[in-house]
Amino acid sequence: MSQQIKAIALISGGLDSMLAAKTVMAQGVHVEGINFFTGFCVEGHTHAIKKKDKAKPKRNNSLWVAEQLGMKLHIVDIIEEYKDVLINPKHGYGANMNPCLDCKIFMVNKAKQWIQENGFDFIITGEVIGQRPMSQRKETMPVVARESGANDLLLRPLCAQNLPITKPEREGWVNRELLHDFSGRSRKPQMALAEKFNFEDYAQPAGGCCFLTDEAYSKKLVDLWETRGEKDYDLDDVMLLKVGRHIRPNSRFKIMVAREDGEARFMSGYKKTFINMNCSSHRGPLALLVGEPNEDDIKLAARILARYGQGRAEAQVDVEVRLLNGKSLQLAVQPFLADDIPPAWFI
Repeated sequence: MSQQIKAIALISGGLDSMLAAKTVMAQGVHVEGINFFTGFCVEGHTHAIKKKDKAKPKRNNSLWVAEQLGMKLHIVDIIEEYKDVLINPKHGYGANMNPCLDCKIFMVNKAKQWIQENGFDFIITGEVIGQRPMSQRKETMPVVARESGANDLLLRPLCAQNLPITKPEREGWVNRELLHDFSGRSRKPQMALAEKFNFEDYAQPAGGCCFLTDEAYSKKLVDLWETRGEKDYDLDDVMLLKVGRHIRPNSRFKIMVAREDGEARFMSGYKKTFINMNCSSHRGPLALLVGEPNEDDIKLAARILARYGQGRAEAQVDVEVRLLNGKSLQLAVQPFLADDIPPAWFI
């Protein structure tokens, strides 16, 4: 009997990686999935937290894709290893803080290491020529294959017919004629293929899966680095940048104001880590003070917080401040008017 050919597919949770894996599975290849957790994924906890996302499925899309395909999924934590990719990208950033080309090279390299350690034969990705402006151009696709070390063990089933032949095709592990020639930013071919495979429910096909492509998030990350004086972060930093309204009156501190009850519940988990406050005389949001605010800064933060509570139109609002030494302060402050908060303070 011939040996079973095995492939590992990079599964982001999006439609493309789902279709790429299914295309190869349909040819009788044993396919398992791998998902690399950087901490910057859009899905997951933010959908569960935010009220505006209540209609979205509360699921990890990578696990869900694996379930739909009936495949085993390996989730690999690369938070620490990924730091160097983000902080020192050889190929630079995209429109925001997204090191897309370096990220793809890194993940394909990790997949290459994985197949070597686990006796698999090749790697599958859901890339499509011309779909992403940085990492999925015809001239950058060979760069990913070469610099990752995967070379011709990297198969892109959705656009393989537009690319040089790879080892899986050359060896007859897969039939090149049954692969695809997708290109460009249109998702119509993918949606047609999804219909062919009877996939009715899948992640938004035009959605990005990384917060680093988001302009607002990227500004918060840059602000974090600038105020710390170094490019570093931990998982708590990554998560907190995803929630709340961030306002920085000066270099000593910023105030994070919850925008809804879900965010307030999440931020409550950090009450022992940061000075925090809420309005005690009126209903209002929770706020965290990040940095080293002085006494005047705390009073200023209380006025900002009062602006977002139900006492915003009152002449005075009472605010309870909980300090890190376990003590509490009771402040009576005049809320800021909306136009009194300088636009430059908003991150």
